[in-house]
Amino acid sequence: MHIKILGPGCANCVTLERVTSEAVAELGLDAQVEKVTDYGAIAGYGVMRTPALVVDEEVVLSGRVPTTAQVREILAALPA
Repeated sequence: MHIKILGPGCANCVTLERVTSEAVAELGLDAQVEKVTDYGAIAGYGVMRTPALVVDEEVVLSGRVPTTAQVREILAALPA
């Protein structure tokens, strides 16, 4: 699983990265988490509001900071 955190590095982006890492650890997933701060790359995903969460090249959340539990639910619902 390849997870990307899209955002310029703001506090919300840092929080999304933290809760995502917590959710990955809680679920015991084999996942690579990557930060993407390049505006061109972010726009390439069609994201207009950051932070955004991309899993295996699919935008699953944008424009808000979820809780660890919400990220865990998103990740658990995705096909393995």
